[in-house]
Amino acid sequence: MLSVTAPDPDVSIVVPIYNEFDNLPELVERIDAAMRTQPLSYELIAVDDGSSDGSAQRLRELAETRPWLRAVCLVRNYGQSSALQAGFDRVRGRYVVTLDADLQNEPGDIPLLLARLEADPSVDMISGWRKNRQDKALSRRLPSVLANRLISRATQVQLHDYGCALKAYRRPIIDRIRLYGELHRFIPSLARDAGARIAEVPVRHHARTRGVSKYGIDRTFRVILDLIFMVFFMRFRQRPLHAFGGLGLWLAVPGMLMLAWLLVQKLLGADIGGRPLLLAGVLLVLMGMQFIAVGLVGELLTRIYYESGGGQQYHAHEYGAWAQAQAPQGAHGQAPVPQPVVRAAAST
Repeated sequence: MLSVTAPDPDVSIVVPIYNEFDNLPELVERIDAAMRTQPLSYELIAVDDGSSDGSAQRLRELAETRPWLRAVCLVRNYGQSSALQAGFDRVRGRYVVTLDADLQNEPGDIPLLLARLEADPSVDMISGWRKNRQDKALSRRLPSVLANRLISRATQVQLHDYGCALKAYRRPIIDRIRLYGELHRFIPSLARDAGARIAEVPVRHHARTRGVSKYGIDRTFRVILDLIFMVFFMRFRQRPLHAFGGLGLWLAVPGMLMLAWLLVQKLLGADIGGRPLLLAGVLLVLMGMQFIAVGLVGELLTRIYYESGGGQQYHAHEYGAWAQAQAPQGAHGQAPVPQPVVRAAAST
């Protein structure tokens, strides 16, 4: 008996879940209701991140009667970034949408984001903006405002709301990025680095009615550490010697000038053995040489990584008759129209 393979959906919706037992039935139904109002086919990839409240079992039960729902259950709690990546690894649609499972994001806004992607081929990612956020002012909204301004300034990707989980992407952008640690907060920066042009759209936001928030003020320190990594990653990952070597030169050059001055003093007969300037000069030169050595090692590792096929140095699209002839056929037999890579800062 021949098996019939279902065609790939137009939209893949990825939802990371952690201890949201009470929200799951309503979440699934509201996503289904929202997606039925628009013409694109869809799948829902719900990733349980090692919940301890029975969310995984309830998710499996919901998936039994809904062929468009794919339940992915991680064996333990890995964190939101890993849960999102598990979903990204399984998407099949040409558009990818993400949102949280706590029902603070409005599933009814998903068609709005998809309509923008369908109508505007110059935009590769739509980021939601919780303009009227329904959270506590001091513990949630104020730290979020400060973090958004800091991240926007450091990464040069200007967004009002980095923390909004409701986002929509073209599939090639998702295929180009990988999430590790807690980098889910910086997906817009990673997407821009992968060539995405980003737009921001106001979306609705609701107060949490069931379950407990997984975020606290302690995440501020983790955001700062991740931001340091992101700035280095975006600016220096292909040229680490410029980062470490530059810092090394700033340390070594003053140290060498100090030692040169002391050498002149020594030749003139002065006693320099007990002068603090001698110790400071030696320390600065040694520290500078160590930073330069780290930069050289980083350059070697970068070349090994790229030359062994570990990653791409760049992303590009080709245009013209030859490129059209070589392009893979789309879901309806047409060759997909390539989108230009845009490196400019996001527009809002």
